[in-house]
Amino acid sequence: MRSLNWAAGLWLLIGLSTGAPALAQTAATDRPRIRAVTAFINVSADDYTARIDETVKFLASAKTALNDAGFPGANGRVTTQPFPQYTKGMKHEDAITLLRALNARAKANRVALNIGPAMLNDNDDTAPLALLPAILAEGYANASIVVADEKGIHWRAVRETAHLIKDIAAKTPNGDGNFFFAATAMVKPYGPYFPGSWHTGPGKHFAIAMETANVVNRIFAQYHDPVEAQAHLTEELSRYTKEAEAVALKVAAATGWTYEGIDATPAPGGDYSIATAFEAYLGAPIGSPGSMTAAGIITRSVQATPVKRTGYSGLMIPVMEEGPLAKRWAEGTFTLDSILSWSAVCAAGVDTVPLAGAVSEQEIARIIGDTSWLAFKWSKPLSVRLMPSPGKAKGDTTAFTAPGIVNTKIH
Repeated sequence: MRSLNWAAGLWLLIGLSTGAPALAQTAATDRPRIRAVTAFINVSADDYTARIDETVKFLASAKTALNDAGFPGANGRVTTQPFPQYTKGMKHEDAITLLRALNARAKANRVALNIGPAMLNDNDDTAPLALLPAILAEGYANASIVVADEKGIHWRAVRETAHLIKDIAAKTPNGDGNFFFAATAMVKPYGPYFPGSWHTGPGKHFAIAMETANVVNRIFAQYHDPVEAQAHLTEELSRYTKEAEAVALKVAAATGWTYEGIDATPAPGGDYSIATAFEAYLGAPIGSPGSMTAAGIITRSVQATPVKRTGYSGLMIPVMEEGPLAKRWAEGTFTLDSILSWSAVCAAGVDTVPLAGAVSEQEIARIIGDTSWLAFKWSKPLSVRLMPSPGKAKGDTTAFTAPGIVNTKIH
């Protein structure tokens, strides 16, 4: 989370201590940022350099078009086809070398990289999983495993994922590698948010991730009746997403890339927090009665926007990606059970939840399994990003060091 400016920081402190609507006065006319333009491409050992370079040029043109239309941000991301498809048949060290080279090329061009799922199907080869700890340790590439789809829950993949999460925690500095890894359930292709983004298509597609937490904060500070809040939030989100989609369609027509949609999930960004948005609506800490309603209003509003939607298109509760959420988690105003219950009416799932370093694989598998059941039962996209903190136990504060993580208490 980027540093708060002085005024925004003051409002944030006031909001957290009194339940007053934080930030409502500071940015009443702010337009939402574009978190990212995510490009979906296919690569091979022979052509990855050319494919990355070509994609970087496209992403630069998309960023310019969105910025010129008044949308700040729009940094580039690249998602390849699932990496087992282009490392198949390679020796372990050769596959590591290729993935490192791909990651280095992305880093050099200042785009974030996602190498896709290590397993798409429950009967897939598990050998590619062994590549991930070394790659995720480098702190830029992202990856995932699919643990549920329309055919059901992938229980073998659930167990393998639990083992991998423990392995990543042990083999990456401070366990940071799990920040770049997720288990995904019912998440469709062409979602722009990392680390659950994936595709198996022909390449040269793109999607937009829009940060709308500022809009939710603004509306929830003004309207506390659920009908009014949902109506006004839908109206605001529709206006901004339609404007961004108009730009995206022009970019697609000019470049030949295929537009896949917008994910307007209100991910926190900069000075804007999901916790403060909830608290502006509730007049009480997130997790208080009415939190389920707030989650439902946000999700219904996002899903009512008259644009091509992709990804989660709901609500994220990333515990350790914003200060106010991490603070409330430490205080215990909401818990893992809260997040799972809200997931019944929203999307995204269990995100950056801290765990003790000694958590067992069985315990991890049960959390993934519970989330997968919710996703499969209600046919909704949910993901799981769990973060064991090596050497830390219940009651301790985590010690992660990856950029963007806000350390908090382990329950």
